[in-house]
Amino acid sequence: MLSGAKQTPTTQRQPVVIEVDETSFEREVIARSKDVPVVIDFWAPWCAPCRTLGPTLERLASAAKGAWVLAKVNVDENPNLATTFHIQSIPAVKAVYDAKIVDEFVGVQSEAQVRAWLKGFVPEPGTSLLEAAQAMEASDPQGAAARYRLILGDEPQNAVAMFNLGHLLLMQGEAEGVETLQQVPPGTPLFSRAQALLPLADFFAAADQPADGDSAARYCRAATLARSGSYAGAMDELLAIIARDRAFYDDGARKAMIGLFAALGDENPLVPAYRRKLANTLF
Repeated sequence: MLSGAKQTPTTQRQPVVIEVDETSFEREVIARSKDVPVVIDFWAPWCAPCRTLGPTLERLASAAKGAWVLAKVNVDENPNLATTFHIQSIPAVKAVYDAKIVDEFVGVQSEAQVRAWLKGFVPEPGTSLLEAAQAMEASDPQGAAARYRLILGDEPQNAVAMFNLGHLLLMQGEAEGVETLQQVPPGTPLFSRAQALLPLADFFAAADQPADGDSAARYCRAATLARSGSYAGAMDELLAIIARDRAFYDDGARKAMIGLFAALGDENPLVPAYRRKLANTLF
């Protein structure tokens, strides 16, 4: 079940595989997607691949028991919907949640492929959307980001989803990461950690800048290592700068280390170890 989804008795009694036309589309897809994800299957009776994919989608929708809804749209009978959604080839499948397209694919997919695709916006039973997003950050950061956006679409003030999305995007070098972290509300437990992460934006940008001098070269190398996930190597380079050139880039090496501590979190064994190294270097 999606975090925040409104499972009313009426929603639970509704069929999970429905035929939709231009008249019912707003009610059955757009409005309904505010409660649960709606997967739209654009198909036609003459389309052989559609007859292969359709039963797979229907079987999975029935097995999901309302966690998502399958809306089937015959493109021959609903050309305006096909035009609106820029359908050029069928079968075409689009997932809608909170009135927004959150994922899509074209062509026949195996049942295993469809199951994997569904996991991008429908968590496993007994797992919250937030837990599912956190679990897939390392293996599928784009999928995790999509899930965090779904949560924020339903709960705009969810500080955990906001922080996690901002953190994820920032570590990928995305400008949106800074904007998202700046929205983490003051007074929440994650606010100070979000603020500590912000200097990393300039730090990561340094990886793409020409280096002039030993400190600048180390700083760029540290940024490159951090962006690739080699955090110990990055912090070793930063410590070398702090030891030899504390004033470099307005104390930028120390600020970058503090940002990396915030990014990794106190539970990461690198953090206490390098906090001690930083303290020994400074004092």
